[in-house]
Amino acid sequence: MGVPGAKDGVAVVVVGIDGSQSAMNAFAWATGLARREQARLVLVFVEALTNPAYWTGVSVAGAQEAAAAYVDELRLDATRYLDPIGVPWDVVHLRGDPARGLESVAEEVAADCVVIGRSHHGGRVARSLIAEAARPVVVVP
Repeated sequence: MGVPGAKDGVAVVVVGIDGSQSAMNAFAWATGLARREQARLVLVFVEALTNPAYWTGVSVAGAQEAAAAYVDELRLDATRYLDPIGVPWDVVHLRGDPARGLESVAEEVAADCVVIGRSHHGGRVARSLIAEAARPVVVVP
């Protein structure tokens, strides 16, 4: 006997997006999960402050404009690809540490899992999330 209003399965999926091919693979996998489970998909772009512009101050405005343009493009792509298949979605843009940002958003939206792409640069974000997340983390190649 179920609890009225409760959902058995996945209700909210957070996916990390950064423009890389592995992040796009994660997006595709998370989209399929959200579609099958009739879940909400939360696309999270964490603008890492390790960008040299934030340390030198030479081109901070340029880095921020590029990030804002990327988020606008992300919203257009979500509208184009997710709306037609009936997947509800949100886009969240943060600045800071990617692993902490993803976990923070996941906590805020009560996500059932976090999906990220496998990094070819050491996998620091994946390792941090796996070690500290309060929910399942799926790493997509």
